[in-house]
Amino acid sequence: MEIINSVIGTPLGYLLRACYLLFRDYGIAILLFTLCTKVIMFPISLIVQKNSIKMVKMKPRLDALRYQYTDDKDAFLEAQTALYKAEHYSPMAGVWPLLLQLPIILGLLDVVYKPLKHILHLSAALTDSLVEKAASVLGTTVDALGSTAQLSAVEAIRRSPEAFASVPGAEHVIPDILALRTDFFGIDLTATPSVLRLDALFLIPVLAGLSALLMCVIQNKINVLQIEQDRIAQWGMTAFMIAFSTFFAFIVPAGVGLYWTFGNLFSIAVMFLVNVVYPPKKYIDYGELEAMKKTAAEEKAAARKNRALAKKYYRELTSKENTSAARLVFYSESSGFYKYFKAIIDALLEKHPTLPIYYVTSDPDDAVFRLGEPRIRPFYLDETRLIPYMMKLEADVVVMTTPDLDKYHIKRSRVKPNVEYIYVDHGCSSLNLTYRTGALDAFSTVFAVSREQAYEVRAMEKLRHTKKKRIIECGYGLIDAMIAEYGSNPPPPNDKTTVLVAPSWQPDNIMDSCLDALVDSLAGAGFRVVVRPHPQYVRRFPAQMNAILERYRSRMSEDLIIETDFSSNVTVYTADVLITDWSAIAFEFSFTKDMPCLFINTEMKVVNRDYKLIPLTPFDVSARSKIGVAIGKSEVPNAAGAVSELLAHADEYRDRIRELKAAHFYNLGKSGQIGADYILYRLTKRGAL
Repeated sequence: MEIINSVIGTPLGYLLRACYLLFRDYGIAILLFTLCTKVIMFPISLIVQKNSIKMVKMKPRLDALRYQYTDDKDAFLEAQTALYKAEHYSPMAGVWPLLLQLPIILGLLDVVYKPLKHILHLSAALTDSLVEKAASVLGTTVDALGSTAQLSAVEAIRRSPEAFASVPGAEHVIPDILALRTDFFGIDLTATPSVLRLDALFLIPVLAGLSALLMCVIQNKINVLQIEQDRIAQWGMTAFMIAFSTFFAFIVPAGVGLYWTFGNLFSIAVMFLVNVVYPPKKYIDYGELEAMKKTAAEEKAAARKNRALAKKYYRELTSKENTSAARLVFYSESSGFYKYFKAIIDALLEKHPTLPIYYVTSDPDDAVFRLGEPRIRPFYLDETRLIPYMMKLEADVVVMTTPDLDKYHIKRSRVKPNVEYIYVDHGCSSLNLTYRTGALDAFSTVFAVSREQAYEVRAMEKLRHTKKKRIIECGYGLIDAMIAEYGSNPPPPNDKTTVLVAPSWQPDNIMDSCLDALVDSLAGAGFRVVVRPHPQYVRRFPAQMNAILERYRSRMSEDLIIETDFSSNVTVYTADVLITDWSAIAFEFSFTKDMPCLFINTEMKVVNRDYKLIPLTPFDVSARSKIGVAIGKSEVPNAAGAVSELLAHADEYRDRIRELKAAHFYNLGKSGQIGADYILYRLTKRGAL
């Protein structure tokens, strides 16, 4: 404390003394002093404003990162740090004013408590002598006077100046002490207000609270960060500031309370000034933010609506009858995941006509509810009820596409430890590259799509020293279904070469990095272009999506289409060439149609940062050169030439793709049968059938 008093209090004392000497009025001196501190700190306020604008500007990307790494806090923090670094954003910048305010307050307390030292600049020896004499006059000790010793000395001298005549050197300073005005409109600024005493001093805490209210009301309307807070957060902060300001003004001398009051009022002017210097609307896309808020509000409203529905399904699902009957449970994250189970479920229904299939989904609008198959019993559970249900599960076999079992919200059963959890992949790419470290550790069985996946599972077990899982050479049901559907009803040839642009949604995707150059190149060469953004891009970045739609509105025609309906695979089946970055749709397209893809080398999608510990080139990387060709973003203006080259060698690619398809997949066309046979075998062995 002494360090702060010396390092901060002394220079502030000189500043307050200078302000006092100008007007010989303590209250006006504090007002001027407060203004000076705001001027001194104004550059800091500008830095905070710039930093706050960056924070709001980054919000859409931060929300995307939160969604991307929803179950991996470490990966999110790493990505967040990288974004902060790229944008030169400092999380500490917003704290600087508070950090600087604290020593100023403590220093000001020292100045107010020690007017003999800071305002009158008396020597330490003379000050000590006056304080000792004051203690004697007041019938107490210096220690008993504590921090108010100099204030007590000033008060004692005012009452009985003659009592201090014997103090050496006092005769020269007593006139200055008597002339020292420490009141402001009749309020003694050296005194401390009391909540129990309704007098003039009581006005200071009241004014402090009112100034805080006014500051917060205006702050909620013009401060770049506060504008983005919801009403509850805004008024919560307002209530806190009013309470804190009022309480603070009751426990410090009135002069400090006056400083705090003026500080709040001057802060309002500072907010207007920084908005003039750095206007938020110049740097922030508020249209995008509003679209995000609207989406978030809709999702929140939907969650409230679905809560009652989930409660109803939970009661039904956990009834005694269903608990004993649910021997086989499928879990789906959303409606779009049924396609990964369909081949297995169809085979189960065919092979065992009486087996009930319990299908738990986190999507209240899952298409499974509209199947009309009585043996499939669908139940919707929100996360609040999914967590306890999974932990109390008594099924024999659980089938799911969700990785990271037992790591995050979905746990293995705590009631029945020997439940067999089967992992079904919702892609045909590398498990090692596209999933987090240890994502499959808690599963009992893996339905492997390919030899590469089987190798990766064993390599990961060895690397992590985990228990061996059963690996079933199953295959990929979605590819089987798409090949069958396309083969049974092939579309007629296109009258014009059609290119499907279907990017991923991770950072640096085609939509954000090179869409315009790509479309210009393809359309300029006379190709029909269909742009099909990733569903999560449309959902997570509505403002960017709307901006793209607006930008291309005048160019839309039958030769340039932006498709946001993902309910069918028609555009996948009808396209002649597919262009993507790192989306797995490339494999669905090429292995269904035996046609090549053009890849654009945007930033590589890497989920497992330790993927190189396994000595196998991920299929996502190795397959690119076999089913097509990859170009850099700088080559995108010549994309039409690359597409023409692919089409010119379509026969060569067809043979190469068919060869890779036969070598890569297990049990092509039979994956559903293999998966169903294994599940029925395990249920029979467990006595569930």
